[in-house]
Amino acid sequence: HVQLVESGGGSVQAGGSLRLACAASRYTVSNGCMTGWFRQAPGKEREGVASITFDGSMTYYADSLNGRFTISQDNAKNTLSLQMNSLKPEDTAMYFCAAAPICRGGSWYRRSLYAYWGQGTQVTVS
Repeated sequence: HVQLVESGGGSVQAGGSLRLACAASRYTVSNGCMTGWFRQAPGKEREGVASITFDGSMTYYADSLNGRFTISQDNAKNTLSLQMNSLKPEDTAMYFCAAAPICRGGSWYRRSLYAYWGQGTQVTVS
């Protein structure tokens, strides 16, 4: 079965950086439709952070990020990454990797677009 395993989370001071990684098995990030990152803070709904198309030609970001995050994929390693800079306390959340094998239409941040999800990695900014 498909597995997505996130890593790279941790605790960091405001203004710092973290790089999250998502390793995929039994799923090829360069195939399918797109892969992305979501996050969920306590008491809040899971929200889209960023997404990238299977060929890397298009990237999408939540408006609130103001260019602080960068999503990328490494086809050779079959991994997805999220570089997070200038972190703020409001970025504190569990971050999830997700994969959409089929393009079914709709906005990139729709959770229903993604069939596969990782278990998440915690990011805490103080």
